[in-house]
Amino acid sequence: MGLESIVESVGVHRVLLAGGLGLGVAFGFLAQRSRFCLRSAVIEFARRHGGGKLTVWLFAFAASLIGTQALVLAGAFDSSQARQIAMRGSLSGAAVGGALFGVGMILARGCASRLLVLAAQGNLRSVLSGLVFAVVAQASWSGLLAPQRLAISEWWTIDGGGARDLIAGTGIGHMGALAFGAVWLAAALWWARRQRVPAWGWGGALGVGLVVAGAWGFTQAVALASFDPVGVHSLTFAGPSAEVLTHVLFAPDKPVGFDVGLVVGVFAGSFLAAALFGELKLEGFHSGASMRRYLVGAVLMGFGAMLAGGCAVGAGLSGASVFTVTAWVTLACMWAAAALTDRLLDQHSVATPLDQPVPGQPVSA
Repeated sequence: MGLESIVESVGVHRVLLAGGLGLGVAFGFLAQRSRFCLRSAVIEFARRHGGGKLTVWLFAFAASLIGTQALVLAGAFDSSQARQIAMRGSLSGAAVGGALFGVGMILARGCASRLLVLAAQGNLRSVLSGLVFAVVAQASWSGLLAPQRLAISEWWTIDGGGARDLIAGTGIGHMGALAFGAVWLAAALWWARRQRVPAWGWGGALGVGLVVAGAWGFTQAVALASFDPVGVHSLTFAGPSAEVLTHVLFAPDKPVGFDVGLVVGVFAGSFLAAALFGELKLEGFHSGASMRRYLVGAVLMGFGAMLAGGCAVGAGLSGASVFTVTAWVTLACMWAAAALTDRLLDQHSVATPLDQPVPGQPVSA
């Protein structure tokens, strides 16, 4: 039975829900095992440590680029249909939102996807931070903070199409973009050998990147098979988190689709990985000051992600893999702001953890 027949028989929303759930389980399991985390990668780079977290992130980044561009070259994905390229964007939103998100993920000790993974393991700090993140993301999209988001977004806008497409703008072509990803993969392999990153570290991270590419291909296929309009997109966690919150609190009868399946799947996959490897553990806040730090970080991430049009995964992997200029601006500002925040707030501390070490690889704080 072809995809068109499946969509016709069960409905496009159920197909998207199933796809989001499956991709989410894979992402959650692999992210939990590899300890994939942009915040830890930035800290490791800024402090010139060699614990393997930057290498893990590089593997995921390279795999998302290579996998996505391979789909384009194979004719299985048309990147010009991606929301991040086709629609009008905001460079001011990308820069300011990326910077706010970078500060927030240092304060909250994890980006949006990492909070979801840690929450599934029993980290109550991440549970509360994730809920605040979702509330602020929703308020930034259509609530109290929406006017501020729109005002900043209008400072510097950019047309959709070729103006947002770095591949078209630079003239490197999709084969050149594939080669660019291969360079980063070679760098990750070199660092992995030097740092002796174990199989779960690099293998899990490669899987994370390929899930991002797979989501592009899946939503493209459903869009082509459906008579109803379907947005072509990949993984991100700001909008989907707000969507789940809205569905649970205000619109339980609203049809669920890819976004809800993704969030539920990531939680389930992370929980499964933690349970199988004996890493389920309840953890709470150590002090009131610690709680304030996490909550401020969650607020900044929620607003920053909706302003930038993507989180550390939505911009850093999904958006970057289709070479949209706003995603690369967002990613650069996330890195810069996170490194600066760590330097100003945490590098003087004797115990600023990098989350958990890559399995089999101890990571110094």
